[in-house]
Amino acid sequence: MTISTDADVAAGLAALRGADPRLDAVIERAGNVPLRRREGGLSGLVAIIVGQQVSRASADAILARLAVEIAVHSAPAILAASDEAFRRAGMSRPKQQTLLAVARAIEDGSLDFARLEAAPAEAAIAELVAVRGIGPWTAECYLLFCSGHPDVFPAGDLALQVAIGQAYGLASRPSARDVAALAAAWSPHRSVAARLFWSYYAAVTRRDAVPIADAAA
Repeated sequence: MTISTDADVAAGLAALRGADPRLDAVIERAGNVPLRRREGGLSGLVAIIVGQQVSRASADAILARLAVEIAVHSAPAILAASDEAFRRAGMSRPKQQTLLAVARAIEDGSLDFARLEAAPAEAAIAELVAVRGIGPWTAECYLLFCSGHPDVFPAGDLALQVAIGQAYGLASRPSARDVAALAAAWSPHRSVAARLFWSYYAAVTRRDAVPIADAAA
């Protein structure tokens, strides 16, 4: 099963409500929980990399400029792009190096998106994080948003940590380890739980819940 439609999200929320009554108040406060699927493959991974540590508006602007400079769906085009093209798009040097590493991995076959789609989450994450510059957060967000994997929870995401801390009345923001331990109870619906807590974060803080990785993620 993949999370591909709003109905899939609704079914996941119903299952979570039945499995963990503590989530009732979170679901009520969160309001609408959007699907938030995006294109997969190289262009989807590029979009997630571009969006690391920046606002949604900044990410959208950089991605739009990058798409003018480079065919972001093409590994050869990324490898052939000049430093100036990346600079004009507003890409940082580390993100540029990550995109180049991704393109090289696609070219040598060590990263294969069809293989990722068929693999269990753990194997897909391991294949992604083997590429220099990709950490667990990026890999998990790719599986969640681009592959529609049903049971992924990016515990290193700052908004999720803040949301869970507020929902559970914790004195301080929980660590990624603590969040992962809490989220284990929501398997096999952790991808919907992540969407739920991003929506809860937006409702509580009145900020758009764009996934933001912890520096260690």
